[in-house]
Amino acid sequence: MRAIVEAELPVRVAAVISNDPGAAGLTYARAKGILAETVNHREFASREAFDAALAAAINAHAPDLVALAGFMRILTDGFVQRYQGRMLNIHPSLLPSFTGLHTHRRALELGVKIHGCTVHFVTPRLDHGPIVIQAAVPVLPGDSEEILAARVLRQEHRIYPQAVRWFAEGRIALENGIVRVTGEGAPQFAFSDR
Repeated sequence: MRAIVEAELPVRVAAVISNDPGAAGLTYARAKGILAETVNHREFASREAFDAALAAAINAHAPDLVALAGFMRILTDGFVQRYQGRMLNIHPSLLPSFTGLHTHRRALELGVKIHGCTVHFVTPRLDHGPIVIQAAVPVLPGDSEEILAARVLRQEHRIYPQAVRWFAEGRIALENGIVRVTGEGAPQFAFSDR
């Protein structure tokens, strides 16, 4: 979220909404003069009730795009379908590999040589939506989970704002479940040696 705010994109961040009242992003948003709200999932009896309250909070701001950043709750199919084609997520792996949690640990355990991150549209199937952009990093001898995670995070901070920019500029088209980025200078994959 911070990388998106600081990227000076052609967007207005309408609000930062978290399910965790202690999230550092809320403090950061308030310091930047961005409306920050909490919809605490612990206050709801069901996933559907939480999703309804979250949708109401989001809809109050009428956003063109919902960008999930560090949001670690599984959303109901109905919630996801409500924002279909306008809700992005960032995932710390090269999807479709390593969906879910502990991506860096699993990459190291399997001895992969290239790891990375993916910005994708959110669909009801967890971590399987149409891919907007990916960035790859090498997995180096001696990498720990923390070192690899930090290398991937640097790329997350680079590609998520890029995906938001493309969306804001109307350069993203979904065609049969595949994302096409229109215009010049629109690579959808980046590789970093750091």
